[in-house]
Amino acid sequence: MSEANPRGGDVNLRSGPQMEEYRAIAARIRADQPASILDWGSGHGQVSNLLHQAGLTVTAFDYQPDAPEGARPMERYPHLSVHLGSHPWRLPFGDGSFAAVLSCGVLEHVADPDASLDEIRRVLAPGGTLYVYKLPNRRSYLEAIARRMGLYYHGACEHDKLYDLPEAVELVRRHGFAVSEARLMNVLPLTVTGTWAMRSAPLIWRLNQGLSAVPGLKTIATNIELVARAPATPRAAAGPAVGQPTPTGLS
Repeated sequence: MSEANPRGGDVNLRSGPQMEEYRAIAARIRADQPASILDWGSGHGQVSNLLHQAGLTVTAFDYQPDAPEGARPMERYPHLSVHLGSHPWRLPFGDGSFAAVLSCGVLEHVADPDASLDEIRRVLAPGGTLYVYKLPNRRSYLEAIARRMGLYYHGACEHDKLYDLPEAVELVRRHGFAVSEARLMNVLPLTVTGTWAMRSAPLIWRLNQGLSAVPGLKTIATNIELVARAPATPRAAAGPAVGQPTPTGLS
């Protein structure tokens, strides 16, 4: 991502308003109290860390095609481990390993969304929850501005995909998920840096939440958010798990 984003791959971590959103995501998931959660595509690990701080049992996974597979301490959060995998969609966990899976800014980047969702459903326990955050909205005005200004936008990387809300809902439904929440979010830009943005982050986030609830205006918001439930009955038996045995949490 850092290669595509001229502002640097960690601009989201340097942005006070963006960190406010990550905290809100962790709080929303904590309210459901899943027994275990997979942070699928954990990146720098900021959301894994927030989920851990919220008292949840979190397992981080990241796709790195050129890195040796296995678990290792996170660079920024060394008290947590991340499981690295080199396959575009296969996960090194057994069937039904997790009560919940989080995709935060990940599903839009994968090479095969359908294969990835099948794999997510496999590692989810029956009745488990899929949380999808920061899926790019095709009608986002900020995406259009970024393209014209030469800033990072979704579509700049090889596999990037954009969705509208009905397309996103249909994507997860065709893999057997029942969608319980579907909304458009983030009318204001959140990846803003500097002292003023850090000091004003809670205010910017509250204003963003309010604007994102305005009918009409929210249609041009940046992101789609979904919460969906896997079927209560398990799928037919799948092949053996790839790689390691099912982890129970992070070290």
